[in-house]
Amino acid sequence: MKTKYDNEMNLEVLSKSCNEAFARITVAAFASQLDPTIEEISDIKTAVSEAVTNSIIHGYENTEGIIKINCKIDGRNLIIEISDTGKGIENIDIAKEPLYTTKPELERSGMGFTIMESFMDDLKIESILGLGTKITMTKIIKENTLN
Repeated sequence: MKTKYDNEMNLEVLSKSCNEAFARITVAAFASQLDPTIEEISDIKTAVSEAVTNSIIHGYENTEGIIKINCKIDGRNLIIEISDTGKGIENIDIAKEPLYTTKPELERSGMGFTIMESFMDDLKIESILGLGTKITMTKIIKENTLN
């Protein structure tokens, strides 16, 4: 079965903080086929870390669930979808405000979406209370002209 994408992968992990690094590295390894720069890989890893951490801390809070990661390559575009079936986001516009957090006691709180937006070329957030959240991020990998 041929899809409209050049390549695609799926990963499911439990919402445990130890899986955040695994998810980040797996997505970076998948992206490596586009021959990204070290800076582009770093941006991708950081954005994936933020999205997965949001699912663990906010989506599933004190419960455990599955975080799904789907990556697609479409030409020079890396499309990353990270979704959970957690509690969802009540107001996405407010949640995207820099420094807004529902967990002020945690270090680095309130910058997740801001970081994702600044490191990726496109960010879409879809969420339904009680059903979960899907974050879709796109990174355009520039053509390597050194080869």
